[in-house]
Amino acid sequence: MPPCPCGSTLDLAACCGRFHAGEPAPTAAALMRSRYAAYALGRLDYIEATCAGPAGLAFNRVEAEASQIGTSWIALEIVATRKGREADSEGTVGFIARYRHNGVEAALTETSRFRRIGGRWVYWDREATPRATGPGRNDPCPCGSGKKFKKCCG
Repeated sequence: MPPCPCGSTLDLAACCGRFHAGEPAPTAAALMRSRYAAYALGRLDYIEATCAGPAGLAFNRVEAEASQIGTSWIALEIVATRKGREADSEGTVGFIARYRHNGVEAALTETSRFRRIGGRWVYWDREATPRATGPGRNDPCPCGSGKKFKKCCG
């Protein structure tokens, strides 16, 4: 079996693959890892199914598919978690996701908010974080065009 893209030492089937197959992730961090693995594997159905609230409203399948072209995901680093355990109803996970887009390496740094709805963890939204290095790929372009940075000046 192939190793799981989330960076665990387990193979895909024993790690995030079981969540992709329908088993609920037990914690917010497990959902975060499984969403990263889904991006790495191009499993956008899983990404869409695990969004709710503001993230569910903001998810655009066409944009997600376009952003996958030329992108390979390199590594995930979980840097912080708050709540998000099996007994919690909400939690946050801070992470750095390293990727290569059209040959250029970059990193996405985010603190994601998760909620448990109907016994399943979902990605709810993200906390705003100050950026010292400029906008991220999915942020609005600072030129004011209304497009995402990656589709405009990025």
